[in-house]
Amino acid sequence: MRLPLILAAFAALSACAPPAQVSMDQPQSGVGFGTLGTAPVATAPLGLASLARNFMDLTFAMESGYALSTFTRFEGPITVAMIGDVPPTAARDLGDLLTRLQTEAGIDIRPVSGAGRITIEFTSRAELRRLAPTAACFVVPNVSSLAQYRQLHGTAAVDWAQVTERKSAAIFIPADTSPQEVRDCLHEELAQAIGPLNDLYLLADSIFNDDNFHSVLTGTDMDILRLTYSPDLHNGMSRAEVAAHLGVSPNIAAAALPDWERAIETALGKTGSLSARQAAAERALSMAQNAGWQDSRTAFSYFALGRLLAGTDPERAFDAFKAASSIYAHLPEGELQVAHVDMQLAAMALASGLSDQAIMLADRAMPVVKRYENYALLATLMLIKAEALEQLGDATAAAALRLDSQPYASYGFGPDSVIQDRMRDIASVANRATTG
Repeated sequence: MRLPLILAAFAALSACAPPAQVSMDQPQSGVGFGTLGTAPVATAPLGLASLARNFMDLTFAMESGYALSTFTRFEGPITVAMIGDVPPTAARDLGDLLTRLQTEAGIDIRPVSGAGRITIEFTSRAELRRLAPTAACFVVPNVSSLAQYRQLHGTAAVDWAQVTERKSAAIFIPADTSPQEVRDCLHEELAQAIGPLNDLYLLADSIFNDDNFHSVLTGTDMDILRLTYSPDLHNGMSRAEVAAHLGVSPNIAAAALPDWERAIETALGKTGSLSARQAAAERALSMAQNAGWQDSRTAFSYFALGRLLAGTDPERAFDAFKAASSIYAHLPEGELQVAHVDMQLAAMALASGLSDQAIMLADRAMPVVKRYENYALLATLMLIKAEALEQLGDATAAAALRLDSQPYASYGFGPDSVIQDRMRDIASVANRATTG
């Protein structure tokens, strides 16, 4: 049975970026706005006090945990240029993103064909891995090309912690990847190029979160970015000055627990034995429970544990996924996370021959996933449902659903060879041999 393979193929990975750059981790897998008839999801608005506290935590620290002493942003109009081996879908997706930043966050930002204050360079994944082995894509200050970054790599010039005003930045994205990963990188890296450099596991309805559930900017993210470009803020303001303007404490608001974050990163990392990663997930869950958290961090601890136990202890994995789903379902911003859990449970149901259950879970998750524009996950759910229909003897409906999934799979996974690999993985979960 290939259950561990399929769960691993679509899992969310998290890691900590080094101070010199901000990065999107190696991909999980999410079509641009307007491509397949969807619209941005409006997430539940945060209270002003919560928004301000989250803004402080995001703005005055980095993903590495390094504290920042001064507020920085771009001043004046922001221009964005693309160079290199630009994928065919990138211009459309960038245009849609910039329109959202203009209308939803009130930022003066636009594309240009020549030099821009922000340069987005596309090159091979292998080339990017030489500079950032664990990052799918990343953003660097004070450079305008990969060649320039190579020259300055490791110096203070490209260290975000040394930036006092954002004047230029470069985003590096692999060209040889799926359209969805390109789109996801555009959203995350551009948001961090112009806004906060930190991520918060506590912030469930945001792309500024290493759990990687959200792949496009949410309403909360737009609120954070709108606040970043408030006319009352300016470069060089201290934490205390920004806090006074927002009417909140200058202290870190979130109940930080670095040991928990390290345990989660170990659990979801790419190194270490399965048993070591399972033990790390157990530690993370124990710490979350001991801290009394009733939020997305505890739910994510259960989710991580479920993923890692799925191949060796499916009963405990099922219990962990159900616990995660229960917590997420009680959070006002948790519906997308519930859909991610439903995919995991649907795969387990499919592997167990519980076809009706797999179909129910897929049907429940698909509308949510489509609204949030994660088309790789949507295609996965459709293919799981198709296999369940095949198990029930309805080969005609299964074939029709696989055909319907193709536009989403092409955007989410990229080349036909990758799509066929995913189809074979899901077929093997259903214990059905396939030749593709």
